[in-house]
Amino acid sequence: MNENHPVPPVIQQTDAPPRPPEPAPSLHDPRPLGDDPAERAPIPHVFAAIEALLRQPRRLMFQLRQPGAGRLTGAMLFAALVCSLVYGVVAGTFSGGVQLWAAPVKIAAGLMISAAICLPSLYIFTCLSGSQARLTEVCGLLAGLLMLMTILLVGFAPVVWIFSQSTGSLAWMGALHLIFWFVATLFGVRFLKAGFSHSSAKSHAGVNVWIIIFLLVAVQMTTALRPILGTSETFFPAEKQFFLGHWGDCLNMPAGESKSNMRK
Repeated sequence: MNENHPVPPVIQQTDAPPRPPEPAPSLHDPRPLGDDPAERAPIPHVFAAIEALLRQPRRLMFQLRQPGAGRLTGAMLFAALVCSLVYGVVAGTFSGGVQLWAAPVKIAAGLMISAAICLPSLYIFTCLSGSQARLTEVCGLLAGLLMLMTILLVGFAPVVWIFSQSTGSLAWMGALHLIFWFVATLFGVRFLKAGFSHSSAKSHAGVNVWIIIFLLVAVQMTTALRPILGTSETFFPAEKQFFLGHWGDCLNMPAGESKSNMRK
């Protein structure tokens, strides 16, 4: 080029566009726990535990294997207790009155007692499956199941409230609660099974049997602690009853007696 037509300067781009952050590994990622540096970040408090459970469940599983995991387990149980109480208050708005405090107490107590009853069998089935999970890790995974369940129930609570104010049918409200409870349990069980899959478990058959046991114990507990939705003259039922028989009584109850004189 001559002097009258100089070569234009070449502008070099030194700053590359920022790369988007890599997504967190999925729940069933086959890589070992802690392979991602983000999974090794400590979980300092209960709110961080909730966020980790929802966004980075593998991080929670990894931390349950570290020294001092009992504190994390306690935080998750506390979150599950608070969430179950919140959901119970919303459930109690169906009948109001005493049920505003009785329903949350019974729901929270029933969930915690069911978990305590089923913990020994969970640990035994875990050992029989070939898992290397210690008792502290099994307790932590069970606490994670409870926390995820109750968080989802709190998410369903606005739907429960609007139907509680729109219908007087005890059978319909009971069915709605059962649907939400089964959906929440499904996601909690998914977390539990993923946790055991990272502990060298050779089979999920034992855990699948335990899931059935847990479901049966939990639904029977709702019958043992009735009434939860309806009202009754006594805080606890005076007679024993199997949950299928109790559900049958609810379905056969006249519509006008939905909120009163029903030991549900």
